[in-house]
Amino acid sequence: MSIDNALEDARDAATDFLNADGRDSRHVLIGVGLTVGFALAATIFATRTLAPTRDRPDDDHAPVTERPRGPLSLILPAVFSVTTLSAVRVWNAPHARERTVAMSLWAGAQALNAVWIALRPAGRGLQIAAAMSSAGMAAAFAHEARKIDTKAGKMASPMGGGVRVANKVQDKAEEQATVH
Repeated sequence: MSIDNALEDARDAATDFLNADGRDSRHVLIGVGLTVGFALAATIFATRTLAPTRDRPDDDHAPVTERPRGPLSLILPAVFSVTTLSAVRVWNAPHARERTVAMSLWAGAQALNAVWIALRPAGRGLQIAAAMSSAGMAAAFAHEARKIDTKAGKMASPMGGGVRVANKVQDKAEEQATVH
């Protein structure tokens, strides 16, 4: 295979992955910039609003930023990354009311997740509310994205197969003897 063929295959794969067939490269780059930029801005906002805490008094009073715990910590990274990739595909879909609705839901989900990160819910009830609202917004986005682009909707929605594999890995890990 020649380098030209390999580059053409890579370009075709990227075009298919981004749903950019027939789209101007500037439009695609603007979409990537907007979605990644918005997700990064939400993450930066959230992490900057975290109040640093001291881990131990004898650690030279160095601040340690805490990460979300509980159900929220499991959902947020996936929501930020996978839905961002899905949002790029939605962005590149033909202009329609459904695309606007899906992108609005995506932006709302990112903003809501940033707020939850910033609030760092400590109680079980607030953690459940954060997890449910994050999952609900992600599901609403996935539903609307699927109307526009099936692959975008599948990327953003939780997959039962993935959960099944993760559960099997967890079961195997628990069966293994640990070295102490």
